[in-house]
Amino acid sequence: MTQSECRGVRVVSAHGSYDMCSIKPLAEALDAAAEEHRTVVLDASGIAFGDSSLLNLLILTHQKTDLRVAAPTRQIRRLFEITGVDTVLKVRETVEEAAACH
Repeated sequence: MTQSECRGVRVVSAHGSYDMCSIKPLAEALDAAAEEHRTVVLDASGIAFGDSSLLNLLILTHQKTDLRVAAPTRQIRRLFEITGVDTVLKVRETVEEAAACH
């Protein structure tokens, strides 16, 4: 997982699979980003798998800050659609597009 700045927005890039056993590092990164920045972009292009733990984390982060999810993989996009989370979160095609909405 990496973090960077893009147009004054914190970008957190996640890689791998996220479930109850592996969500903690991403949760810590998003929490820290939310404390320091009004807008946080999650680069989800490297997420291979996510379950309800990931959904819960994203919704909680959305409640703390202006969270945007950029470039979700097909599996993650499908998870958002099935659960209706795509109607709550701001999902964009690219990190640049998500950061530009600022």
